[in-house]
Amino acid sequence: MDKIEALQILGLFHVFFIFPAHSSLDAFLYGGCSQIKYAPNSPYQSNVNSLLTSLVNSATYSSYNKYTIMGSSSQDVVYGLYQCRADLAMPDCATCVARAVTKLGPLCPQTCGGAIQLEGCFVKYDNASFIGVEDKSVAMKKCGPSDGYSSDEMSHRDAMLASLNGAGGAYRVGGSEDVQGVAQCVGDLTAGQCKDCLSEAIRRLKAECGGAVFGDMFLAKCYARYSTSGAQIYANQHHESSDHSESEKTFAIIIGLLAAVALLIIFLTFLRRLSRGKGK
Repeated sequence: MDKIEALQILGLFHVFFIFPAHSSLDAFLYGGCSQIKYAPNSPYQSNVNSLLTSLVNSATYSSYNKYTIMGSSSQDVVYGLYQCRADLAMPDCATCVARAVTKLGPLCPQTCGGAIQLEGCFVKYDNASFIGVEDKSVAMKKCGPSDGYSSDEMSHRDAMLASLNGAGGAYRVGGSEDVQGVAQCVGDLTAGQCKDCLSEAIRRLKAECGGAVFGDMFLAKCYARYSTSGAQIYANQHHESSDHSESEKTFAIIIGLLAAVALLIIFLTFLRRLSRGKGK
């Protein structure tokens, strides 16, 4: 076993086995898989494993990242990214991404591409490049029950959505009277692509959810959501403090295991050099 193999095996161990389920951050919203499958134990499977390991590792210090894992042939190249909701603390982000990866395996067994959106994070990989490509196809739509809104109440909702559309940045929050909303673009989009995507998400949200007490419109590269009178809660500060404490413990486990991986690689490298020296 060389040090690259050791890194992959240990990386997959901490991806798939150390995260107990808790908190609404890992609530499943939607997922999808490609139709094409890869062969077991193929170079592409190895690259997918390396990619997912990299995504989980990166989520311990960054709320968004993208990777391209190259192969010996163009057929083995895999592209991937993750993104956490921007209001999450890093322990929550790392925990959410790890759980998303664990859910991707059963959801998309041996498929060349897969995507999953949890309440707190998004993960996607594919053998075709999608990085920086705008995609406004509908991934999920959910509308709450109609509450017989008055024109004033509808105007508050529309004013809040307009403020989200006019704001800058990839992550946006807003409120008007008893209406709250949140919107976010995937980090690989440019500012112009993000504005275009959110404009479409908000247009669809208003048209298709009408006077619903809450509405979610997830496009492939962005989403917009609103809620009235606490019908839905999006902000991280509403999560129980025990959940946050548990996430901090999980975060510490991740950091500790990454340190253990580094030490093991150094140890294996030392043994390999020592055995080579004795063989001379």
